[in-house]
Amino acid sequence: MNQISTICGIQIRSARCALGWSVVTLSDVSKVSTSTIKRIEAINGVPQSTQANIAAIKEALESAGIEFIGTPDDAPGIRIHPAKPNKPSS
Repeated sequence: MNQISTICGIQIRSARCALGWSVVTLSDVSKVSTSTIKRIEAINGVPQSTQANIAAIKEALESAGIEFIGTPDDAPGIRIHPAKPNKPSS
């Protein structure tokens, strides 16, 4: 198991639903294909995907105000916060 994958499919699915996002919206924001997101969300445990895909999904959801809590093996969940403001490009 790779180190970046500290979130599980059910957390990603829950976070997306909490934000009212469709799979297409998460795909647009994260730049991860809809088929990959659907495959990842179908797994309740740690998804088998590339580090880049998991990191992109996690970053997209965290930027929208999601905090991932727990671990995949011990009470995985989410907290919902106000979205982080976009930082201006330098």
